[in-house]
Amino acid sequence: MKFYRKIRKQVSPENLAETVRENKKGTAIVLAALLLILYVLFNNNGVVARIRLEMEKTEALERIRVAEEEQKRLKDQSKALDGDPKAVEKVAREKYGMVRENEKVYKVVPKK
Repeated sequence: MKFYRKIRKQVSPENLAETVRENKKGTAIVLAALLLILYVLFNNNGVVARIRLEMEKTEALERIRVAEEEQKRLKDQSKALDGDPKAVEKVAREKYGMVRENEKVYKVVPKK
């Protein structure tokens, strides 16, 4: 006893519409699968939203890291100013332009 396969015609752009009309069940399954994939990718809890949230999380963590470094630097500067009069004088001179009594300040203007 020999078994034969059903010979199927090849799907080409010319007979695609005919194939779709003949195979309604397969077309419906493909269309439903396509809609499901699009829904999973683009709904509010989908893959695209997840990627966007991960990027926002990474940016927020970077901002936190920078803020923590700034906070550490300011704490170190505060400790230095608490115990060292020379550090206080340096900040007063550089940041606030203060000078000692009977002291002259010379500013160097760079040539253009």
